[in-house]
Amino acid sequence: MIWSALYAIWGLTAAAMLGAWVSRRARVAEMLNLAAALADFVLCCVLLAATPTSGATALQGYLLLDGLGVWVMLCLAVVYLLASVYAIGYMRWMHGEQSRLHRFYALFAAFALTMFVAPVQNNPGMYWIAIDLTTIVSAFLVGFQRAPESIEAAWKYIVIVSAGLGLALLGTVLFYWAGTFLLGPVYDMTWASFAAVTPRAEPVLLLLSFLLVLVGYGTKVGLAPMHTWLPDAHSEGPAPVSAMLSGALLNCAMLGIVRYLVVLRATAIQRTAATALVLLGVLSLLVGALFITRQSVIKRLAAYSSVEHMGVVALGFGFGGPLGVIGALYHMLNHSLAKSLVFFGAGNMMHAYESKEIDRMRRVLRYFPRSGAIWLAGAVAITGAPPFGLFLSELTVLRAGIVGPNAWAVWCMGVLLVVIFIGFLARFRAMYFGPAPGQAPRLRLHAVHVLPMAAALAATLLLGLWWLPPLWRHLAAIAAQLGGA
Repeated sequence: MIWSALYAIWGLTAAAMLGAWVSRRARVAEMLNLAAALADFVLCCVLLAATPTSGATALQGYLLLDGLGVWVMLCLAVVYLLASVYAIGYMRWMHGEQSRLHRFYALFAAFALTMFVAPVQNNPGMYWIAIDLTTIVSAFLVGFQRAPESIEAAWKYIVIVSAGLGLALLGTVLFYWAGTFLLGPVYDMTWASFAAVTPRAEPVLLLLSFLLVLVGYGTKVGLAPMHTWLPDAHSEGPAPVSAMLSGALLNCAMLGIVRYLVVLRATAIQRTAATALVLLGVLSLLVGALFITRQSVIKRLAAYSSVEHMGVVALGFGFGGPLGVIGALYHMLNHSLAKSLVFFGAGNMMHAYESKEIDRMRRVLRYFPRSGAIWLAGAVAITGAPPFGLFLSELTVLRAGIVGPNAWAVWCMGVLLVVIFIGFLARFRAMYFGPAPGQAPRLRLHAVHVLPMAAALAATLLLGLWWLPPLWRHLAAIAAQLGGA
């Protein structure tokens, strides 16, 4: 059953991709993409309920469905569905691009397909290939509008991320090489075989391999100081693409770091590896805080918030233990929801005020009372304030770090989160309560522009008020599988 569901996800998304490309009609393409997104979400919920947490393999061990991979797929399916609904209204605003919209939806579905493939790869080399494919496809989406800034951001994205993934490939090769001294020149390259060989492998070689992987996939995740591509790519792509990059792609890349960290859990360098991840997490929070407090472009503000939240996820996995793992996983879902809301609202306001500059957006609540209120609530949610889900997940991560060897990072995290809360909402205070703009915005928002925002807000509010028992059991089982009690 679980494999049928997985293959159905791949098949439906691929069919939407091909259908959108062949149809050459924007309305047909957007409906095909939306139908695939809805079906993918339902099937991911089925996988969450039916997949054994310990995992199951297929295709001679090349595919692995486990609790961790399915959780990343669920986060992706949520964002893909919300972004597909929002894209229907957003992309119709691009009057000069109507003849190319079928290509946008084909690329959008292809982007989702590559991300649905990556989490289930049991071969670290195949996982690397899948992540590299996400870069190639998403680069076309970042530069879709063909403006000079968009094209520059796409090239910057390709160059920096490809360099990082080159280091990740080298780390993967070194991991495999470490096993050849014990298992011979050729052996099965799977996560399980890596985990079996690492306790007896040379610690220095393992540490070097992990650091290469951490920097390589950390570049894709957007961890500082390898984050420099992220603000440009997230801010220059269309808003639905920004939501997918931030709420879905970063989780897929973080999965690789976590799997390698699990591979080292029975080795002497496990604590050193976890500390390295904690250091990058704290540095990401620091960079996010510094740039958020000084940011003047709305989508770059949201982009630096992604750097911050990936830092929180890195801290959760670096702290380890059941609370660290559960908090990090829960944060993935909450961030996916809240960040999608923030990018959708930013896309609406950019079109309404015909500017990306925060200083040009004024009295949002007066001109857009419903969507403005939802966007403001999303801004409060993304800062980790109660009663939203991000507050609960960040609190869980903080609790995990207090009792661990890296307790110093808890104090850094707490202080930086307060700074980010103040800096982020200060930008929204200016947009909502600053002086009236010289000319009132004339754009009229329709239900398709607001409903995805409302759905994301309702979900993150529910996850903050009530930790759903099925989700808790699933996350607790993943934590136990990854080494937590």
